[in-house]
Amino acid sequence: MAGKRSIFEEVGDTPKQVAAPGGIDAKGQGARGLIRGWLMVLFALVVVMIVVGGLTRLTDSGLSITEWKPVTGAMPPMSEAAWTAEFDKYRAIPEYQLQNKGMTLAEFKVIYWWEWGHRQLGRVIGLVWAAGFLFFAATRKIPTGWMPKLLFIGVLGGLQGFIGWWMVSSGLEEGMLDVASYRLATHLGLAFVIFGFIAWYVYELGRKQPDLLQARRSADAGLTRLGSILVGFAFVQILLGALVAGIDAGRAYPDWPLMAGGFFPPEPFGLTPVWRNFFEDAGLVQFMHRMAGYALFAFGVYVWMRARRSANAQTRFAFNAVLAVMALQMVLGIVTVVYSAPWQIAIVHQLGAVVLWALILRARFLAQYPLAQSVRG
Repeated sequence: MAGKRSIFEEVGDTPKQVAAPGGIDAKGQGARGLIRGWLMVLFALVVVMIVVGGLTRLTDSGLSITEWKPVTGAMPPMSEAAWTAEFDKYRAIPEYQLQNKGMTLAEFKVIYWWEWGHRQLGRVIGLVWAAGFLFFAATRKIPTGWMPKLLFIGVLGGLQGFIGWWMVSSGLEEGMLDVASYRLATHLGLAFVIFGFIAWYVYELGRKQPDLLQARRSADAGLTRLGSILVGFAFVQILLGALVAGIDAGRAYPDWPLMAGGFFPPEPFGLTPVWRNFFEDAGLVQFMHRMAGYALFAFGVYVWMRARRSANAQTRFAFNAVLAVMALQMVLGIVTVVYSAPWQIAIVHQLGAVVLWALILRARFLAQYPLAQSVRG
């Protein structure tokens, strides 16, 4: 029990309690820098995965492995007998019988390694995610509110593995020479969704939580809204690009700006039922991709003009970068068509979509969370 204090005791004699500086900012922040670095590794791996996946499709390698073995499939054939067994499985599917009949074992090994590398990279991404997540969770380094976000990435990655096999299995059915284009679009679309979430989280973790809360007060609501529409518009165009790749529609009409001498491709609705044309008619699919590209670029110019009115220099620069890469991507698309989509140009076009996607998300992020700047801007 504390002793009695004199009414004449000096107030200054009472010990003072001083709050630790930065205590509020530090609460629940976790290892933001380390987690951001881990996500950047995943970011890079997913980019490589998208590129390797594109090359696997462009080299017609996607059906070379006819089984889905998530664990045992990590080991490639280690003997001549094992290679022969894998080749025999491939020779039983329609792609070999109708398109690649007479392929040698040496030629088969080339396409096999592309598909095996694609699947192996998926396993590596899963292991990197699991190792990082378990480490940060076990050491309680995950910032407050981030556990569901980081777990969500892993769930999407696992779902991507199932969708990958769902896609491949469609190409093993009777009469199929390639995977179903809409399944390919689903697979690629989910890859961009995963990449997009990782990119957004990397942007978020690059700033302290109090800084983000402060920055949001200065958000440009109109530009943020336009940025959101631009994100959605770009995603639709990415899906259309996947449909083009799925049926090799980029090689169907190598003239530009017309298609076989006309604005519309000849007989764009020749398949029945009608809905199949939007997925399987090479002319109509390429036409949709072209028109969506023009519309996306026009909308991109409009958003860029609106962004020029932003008071924040970094936000303006971010939208400048979007417009520049969007223009380059359009040129790459035209060149890809004119040269009948050789894999060397087509893969650069796909990589351009990855870069553009990241830049659009970055610009959208800065519209919502503008960086602090001096009064002079």
